[in-house]
Amino acid sequence: MELTNTVENSEDIRSRPGKPYPLGATWDGEGVNFALFSEHATGVTLCLFDAEDPTRETQQIPLIERTEHIWHIYLEAIQPGQLYGYRVDGPFEPARGFLFNPKKLLLDPYAKGISGPIDSHIAQLGFNPDNQDEDRYSKPQEDDSAPYVPKSIVIDPNFDWEDDQRPDIPLNRTIMYELHVKGFTKLHPDLPEKIRGTYAGLGSPEAVNYLKSLGVTTVELMPVHQFTSESYWGYNSIGYFAPHSEYASKGEMGHAVNEFKAMVKALHKAGIEVVLDVVYNHTAEGNHNGPTLSFRGIDNPAYYWLVEGNELYYMDYTGTGNTFNMSHPRTLQLVMDSLRYWVTEMHVDGFRFDLATALAHSLNAAGQLSAFLDTIQQDPVLSQVKLIAEPWDIQSYHVGNFPVNWSEWNGKYRDCVRGFWKGDEGLAPEIATRIMGSPDLYDDGRQPSNSINLITAHDGFTLNDLVSYNDKHNEANGENNQDGANDNRSWNMGVEGPTDDEEIIRAREQQKRNFLATLLLSQGTPMLVMGDECSRTQQGNNNAYAQDNEIAWFNWQWTADQQALFDFTRQLTELRQQYPLLRRRKFYSPEEAVWLRNDGKPMKEKNWHDGITRCLGVLIDGTKVDEQDENGDPIGEGRFLLIFNAFWESVPFKLPKVGRKHTWTVLINTDLDAKVPYDVSARDPFELKGRSLVLLKM
Repeated sequence: MELTNTVENSEDIRSRPGKPYPLGATWDGEGVNFALFSEHATGVTLCLFDAEDPTRETQQIPLIERTEHIWHIYLEAIQPGQLYGYRVDGPFEPARGFLFNPKKLLLDPYAKGISGPIDSHIAQLGFNPDNQDEDRYSKPQEDDSAPYVPKSIVIDPNFDWEDDQRPDIPLNRTIMYELHVKGFTKLHPDLPEKIRGTYAGLGSPEAVNYLKSLGVTTVELMPVHQFTSESYWGYNSIGYFAPHSEYASKGEMGHAVNEFKAMVKALHKAGIEVVLDVVYNHTAEGNHNGPTLSFRGIDNPAYYWLVEGNELYYMDYTGTGNTFNMSHPRTLQLVMDSLRYWVTEMHVDGFRFDLATALAHSLNAAGQLSAFLDTIQQDPVLSQVKLIAEPWDIQSYHVGNFPVNWSEWNGKYRDCVRGFWKGDEGLAPEIATRIMGSPDLYDDGRQPSNSINLITAHDGFTLNDLVSYNDKHNEANGENNQDGANDNRSWNMGVEGPTDDEEIIRAREQQKRNFLATLLLSQGTPMLVMGDECSRTQQGNNNAYAQDNEIAWFNWQWTADQQALFDFTRQLTELRQQYPLLRRRKFYSPEEAVWLRNDGKPMKEKNWHDGITRCLGVLIDGTKVDEQDENGDPIGEGRFLLIFNAFWESVPFKLPKVGRKHTWTVLINTDLDAKVPYDVSARDPFELKGRSLVLLKM
């Protein structure tokens, strides 16, 4: 995108009334239509800024036209690259929720590009922080914030997508990989320094080929909506249409848009989908002590859920200070417009909704939860992409309660699998349920693949740290180790952190394989986390939200053990794709999948309720499965036996015989000494090593 100089002389700018739609700044090749919603404002001023010196305001243009609470104007001669913002006037009555202050320059909620990082500054506050009087919030702060906030950018939407097509990978074939755009390639030794940690870095042949070789089908990007600078993770969005400018390799003047598109195009060419982790439940403006950057100054009661009776304060279902008011039709429209924009213009393949239950709280209170979900369901664009909920917030847990077209991060799967391999008692019935796709949660018109199975995620221990630490070590976060979860269901094998003890090292390596094999051989959609395939560590930090450094970045310099774990993970992804019985679209019936004791006989009720049951297996009989794959071919090929031993000692497991067939092939064995594949006979008990998992095929 070529940038042009801003118009300096007001006489050079001819205006027309313009149109209320589309919202935002829309360039048509000759000029730009500007449209901004504000129901309660008494005046809106469009401010233009110098691209060479973004602190210099070159024009202030009052918006006179107003249609359906949308203020609009068309300016001729304005070109892509123009920097702009808004000043919005109206009542300043905090107790009623009105915080209008024309001294605060505001980002366009529909800005497709934002000019740079959003660093905090005292001028962004709506009140004087030095004033300790009880009524300090009733007086607006008079500092002009324009020099201290980034600007919205007029964007040229044209891009050569060539023949780009969505990979459109069915959920049952999907293997997800959660990654951080910056952290993934920041230390990549084969990339030019300029593109490390950027969209260009993620779209590079080196990064794409790595993802392809690992066998993942879908990358889930941690937030890429423009966010404020205090968080490395990015869960404090402020621009729902603008890709985060600091992830662009070519500067901060709107280049992020085309660079993001090029990244998506490169991943799609390799057959890899792009899913965005999106944060519509709250914004970076925080509570009543937070900055005025956009929504708060444009129309606070419309965009935020306020405390009834004292609208100075915000309802906080997210733990971040505010909750987006999705019950307001214009706020709901903004979210839907944003989602459609990322699908139609940026070509992404789906969304993971952060703290999705927080949306449900605010909507339930307004009686409009179904309206939000129904709007997505009937939308011809959004109903056709992947929709994934994080089904909890700081107050409640709603795993299994989202509509049939939604998938969910399955926290019950995570907790159960962690506890089972740690050796917790009484988990046999639940581990069987989780491995079979959690039919107790999703047998409501959904499929096993609607369960997004995970062992780890960005928040919490990495896989390496899960088997290396009993306790969190978040001292580097500067919060006296008080942040982050305390219940991690982790086990350090006897030593906290790194060790030279060879026996403990081997035990940890085997336990990592147990977790990875369980994840990738369970029914449901597996999600790996960046670096778990190569033992990435955060040094025991289970809440690295602010660690924009080597604690959180992907380390590409591997030991032999790390390479071996990567190879093991790749073997699992290949097997999962090779055999449809390992990733069915439908739930298994009791006749198709039979759970066995270690003596080879079916599990009885008393075995399920025996708290010390830690060894069990499931026989999947493909000859009894009547199901086709997406090409119309039957999936019932052969028989599989998946056996688990969370006991610390070896257990003899009697393998089933089928007619005259008694030979099984071991495809996966997490025992470090096993070299697969190899054949075993059902005539003799199979020695299942302590804390190991084995997959066999007849």
